[in-house]
Amino acid sequence: MQPLTDIKPGFSIYYLSEHAITLEFGHDISEDMLWQVSNFNTLINQVPFAGFITSVPAYSTLSIFYDPIQVIKAEELPGQDCFDKVSNYLRQLKSYSDTESPSSNDVIIIPTCYGGKYGEDLDEVAALHQLSADEVIKLHSEAIYKVYMIGFVPGFAYLGGMSAQLATPRKPTPRKTIPPGSVGIAGQQTGIYPLATPGGWQLIGRTPLPLFDATRTQPAFLKAGDQVTFTPIDPYQFEHYRH
Repeated sequence: MQPLTDIKPGFSIYYLSEHAITLEFGHDISEDMLWQVSNFNTLINQVPFAGFITSVPAYSTLSIFYDPIQVIKAEELPGQDCFDKVSNYLRQLKSYSDTESPSSNDVIIIPTCYGGKYGEDLDEVAALHQLSADEVIKLHSEAIYKVYMIGFVPGFAYLGGMSAQLATPRKPTPRKTIPPGSVGIAGQQTGIYPLATPGGWQLIGRTPLPLFDATRTQPAFLKAGDQVTFTPIDPYQFEHYRH
């Protein structure tokens, strides 16, 4: 599918439906791409157009949903139809996002108990890479990760920045249930399961932190753009934290 509208530099606009369009910033997964998507997502929510409903960020895209009736009635939005009106507004807004610089976030520490019943695949991952379990833990916990997106299930954080030495394929047969807080590896990413769900990631540890709580003002503990690091804890600390 070819882009219907190009905005330089930065992204292209695609028609998604009568109620939505998608902005594509590129095709790579990188910190720069994350910043571009996150920055524009913040901006559109701070300065929405008439009829704006919500926006959904992903690795390299941002989908924007709106009420077409409100958009078409908005005289302040120039254009012949909803696509033109929203696209023209985004062209004007784009220039502001390019003048900002990425902000430095505090690093969020995720206490994690590695191996054993908390990370059943740790030894398998270590053997695959000809490493000891302790070496896997060291490599995994010494990195600082970026939350690239939240998806799959509410609050599930996809983290970039893992050592290439730990890149591991998903399990050939997914587990029917993975405990909440499980820390896994799939390909070149690591992630944290916030809820008990099926999944095929290689499980190397688990955190006692509640990563999703619908009663909180911000239900998901992590959000796109956060910086994260893991710190090893023992089983006693894990159980003590939970209680």
